Amino acid sequence: MQQASDRVSVYIDGSNLYHALSQLGRRDLDFGLFAAKLTDKRLLVRTYYYNAPIDQTKESQRYIEQQRFFQALKTVPYLELRLGRLIYQGWPNVSPHEKGVDIKIATDMLVHGFRGHYNTAILVSGDNDFEDALQGIKDLGLHVEVALFGQRTSQRLREVADEVIFLDATYLADCWRSK
Repeated sequence: MQQASDRVSVYIDGSNLYHALSQLGRRDLDFGLFAAKLTDKRLLVRTYYYNAPIDQTKESQRYIEQQRFFQALKTVPYLELRLGRLIYQGWPNVSPHEKGVDIKIATDMLVHGFRGHYNTAILVSGDNDFEDALQGIKDLGLHVEVALFGQRTSQRLREVADEVIFLDATYLADCWRSK
């Protein structure tokens, strides 16, 4: 059982969250409210949001929308934007893919844990590739929680996590930006 004195850092896999929210038909998440709900009265040290910038020369309209989104994120208290890169190999016939984002998340979680910045790390992702990083955090004597969409997704993450938070429309009902 966690206590109010616990220090929590939240690590958001932006692409993973974006696609999950799109399936809900919404993308207007209030990241401040979301982080507050995840931390549940514990002390939020910082939220880290990871993504990869779109190439302006290849996707100008999407680039503009993403830059507007990034600017909005920069106004959220205690949130840091961390960027990898997009690889446009085979563009436009092949969709671009992220490079460096997952390793940034795993590295930050481990380094921040080793430095004692938090007692609990919350990973918002359904990517099983983070299993070893979460185990490494637990091996430091720290707690890990995973927030993910779908009761049947990410079996390995659910097994390694100390707690699992299932994200769905009901959980997120009070986390949307007001119109």
